[in-house]
Amino acid sequence: MPQHTASRPRRWSLLAAPVAGVLILAGCSSSGDDGGSNGDDDGVAAGFTVMVAQANDQDDYYEKTLQAYSDETGVEIEVIPYPSEAYNQQVTTQLQAGNAADVMILAPGTGQAISVVTLAEAGLLAPLGGDSASVIPAGTENLYEYEGEIYGQPTGLMPVGYVFNAAAASEVGIDEYPSTYEEMLEMCTTAREGGKTFTVLAGSVPFNTGLLSQLISATRVYENTPDWNEQRAAGDVTFADSDGWRETLEDIIELKDSGCFQDGVEGGTFDTITAGMGGGTALTAALPGSAATSIGAATGLELQVRAFPPAEGQGEYMMASANYAWALNAKADDAVKESVQAFLDWVAQPEQAKAFADLAGMVPITGATSADLLPPYQAVGDLLESGAFTGLPNATWPNPAVYDTLGVGVQGLLTGQKTVDQVLEEMDAAWDS
Repeated sequence: MPQHTASRPRRWSLLAAPVAGVLILAGCSSSGDDGGSNGDDDGVAAGFTVMVAQANDQDDYYEKTLQAYSDETGVEIEVIPYPSEAYNQQVTTQLQAGNAADVMILAPGTGQAISVVTLAEAGLLAPLGGDSASVIPAGTENLYEYEGEIYGQPTGLMPVGYVFNAAAASEVGIDEYPSTYEEMLEMCTTAREGGKTFTVLAGSVPFNTGLLSQLISATRVYENTPDWNEQRAAGDVTFADSDGWRETLEDIIELKDSGCFQDGVEGGTFDTITAGMGGGTALTAALPGSAATSIGAATGLELQVRAFPPAEGQGEYMMASANYAWALNAKADDAVKESVQAFLDWVAQPEQAKAFADLAGMVPITGATSADLLPPYQAVGDLLESGAFTGLPNATWPNPAVYDTLGVGVQGLLTGQKTVDQVLEEMDAAWDS
């Protein structure tokens, strides 16, 4: 499948609190094994631990993939899931404390605290070998490399957009997804009149408000200027002087003023999104495409992934990228590192890559064709086929503070405590810090 990316694309966020639970995936390791950390006398490779984010009980695709490998090889694997809102802080805190899991799911690039290059530069990750480099999409190598070595292996291609509940929309007389931004504003009124909300937003979670902003920026900024990030890095443009970024944030204010978000949007959480989408009281939510699969599995709903509608004069364009990556703790012992690399080589095989993508609601990272698209992506298949998409931009922002500033800034726009000018100027300050 053709893939268009800016020279360094990007990922969605996860996020610091309690453990959600621990799952032990035991294969047929011998009874004399001490937990698998050093292998056993029967030749079974060393066991290892894996830390993953989990937004709800249906987000079990990492567990199922690791279970399949454990069943096939006998390697004992401990899966440690954390709530999505807590994940980022847990990863960074535990890595810095030296007690993190052997393997974790990270973000490519440099734009977040849990980004691969950021943590590799800090000496917290171990380099990967084997087949890891072979599954990195062409042109995105610098999202996984540091000083010539690979530190992350992408899991799958993730279209990111508005998850749309067409059945709920039809209940209020909306027969199809809006083709333009102007149509969407009208539909917000229609949804309200029918007792529903067009978009449910986790307004209290900077990662979700930041994600919405990036989705809007696809057509407002990156369709016409795909190298905008590179221009910003060169000092040729700024957020404050960008008409596209200004339009992006002004649209968010207009969406709120037009009743597109749920009442009390500034206090919304991921649970609010799950309840709104699952209960059919909201028609859309800004989410990675895998959410369409997980929410659909939990509720029986047939959800679609759609691009944020373009404004008048703009073309349809969306965001999709390899948003998640397997990474290896630098403190893992040699036997564990060898065992983890064997797993990564296994999951990189086309058959396993497709199996993972089907479970996770993604597009396979290797060997993908239009025939591999899951039902939620059929409506955007032409965009994916034609390359009318780019990676989420914050993967190549120079530090996590820029994205944090965007997310928090949008919260301020929702509460009326910040202006568009303030948010854009603060993003420039964070970029240059």
